[in-house]
Amino acid sequence: MRQRKNLAVLAVFALALTACGGTTKSSTEGQNTAAPETTAAKADPNAPLKEGLKIAYLPKQLNNPYTDVEVGGGKVAVDEIKGTYKLVGPNDASASSQVSYINTLIQQQQDVIAVAANDSNAVCPSLNQARKAGIKVVTFDSDASKACRDVFINQATTQGIGESLVKMASELAGGSGEIAVLSATPNATNQNSWIEVMKTELAKPANAKLKLVKVAYGNDDDQKSFTEAQGLLQTYPNLKVIVSPTTVGIAAASRYVSASSYKGKVAITGLGLPNQMRKYVKDGTVKKFALWNPADIGYLAAYAGAALSSGQITGAEGEKFKAGKLGEYTVGADGEIVLGPPTEFTPENIDKFNF
Repeated sequence: MRQRKNLAVLAVFALALTACGGTTKSSTEGQNTAAPETTAAKADPNAPLKEGLKIAYLPKQLNNPYTDVEVGGGKVAVDEIKGTYKLVGPNDASASSQVSYINTLIQQQQDVIAVAANDSNAVCPSLNQARKAGIKVVTFDSDASKACRDVFINQATTQGIGESLVKMASELAGGSGEIAVLSATPNATNQNSWIEVMKTELAKPANAKLKLVKVAYGNDDDQKSFTEAQGLLQTYPNLKVIVSPTTVGIAAASRYVSASSYKGKVAITGLGLPNQMRKYVKDGTVKKFALWNPADIGYLAAYAGAALSSGQITGAEGEKFKAGKLGEYTVGADGEIVLGPPTEFTPENIDKFNF
């Protein structure tokens, strides 16, 4: 059994908030989100990766096709570094649903907690308790507040994703008309950040003829997303495009449109899994959508956590570490580590991808 972690000596992390959208008043009231008191640590890029690290994954929710791919990539990486993999999580994506799992992982003395935050601040008190106990905290896919984690694995830059969503919507709408967004939960930090970029892009003169009429929330639930898509189309008869920056939402909206009179009239785009979206591309419901490889996000999170636990990095800007088959990565500003740009999927290339 490993020795009890030192509760007094931890690293200083001056990290700025990334993907902070979606926080509500109720999620922050009365909660201490301040970072724990720490002392300075120095990275040793030549330190060997420790073996036997206990790395736990806490996604937004279990039994989500996108999540399954992400954490599957994490398990591959944990096995490569000879660590112990653990997966826990809620069945719903509510703001506070992850807190009890974090507390249990602290009691189990995990070395790394990799979490995709449902709410950027609701998880902070528990994550800071974890950090006080010497546990390294890696957020992936959806960030927590800067005071609650050591590094953030971002799929792509927030700006790049938002711009890509508007670009696809504009192309599908022919440069003008009404569009709507079908997002995940109202508190989803990543979706909210992308939507804010979309709004900024839509306010530019080049997109003046596009009108965002509604942001709806399917709560990353298939049936609710299906119902919300139906509602958007009934409420806005002139709608040209539904943009869904969530794999659950884009699949549900596509399923509805593919079997309705809206097929061929209303376009669906956003962020989706090729294997889940292939049939809708093949039947003409979907012309284009985008995503990165979710397995690589989980994979990179494991290596980042191991690098932190082994002292190779502290989370400071400019530090470098190797992430197995993905190669070398550099920690950016605010402790952000960017996987890479998203890929656009079309009828011409979708059969080249299998995830």
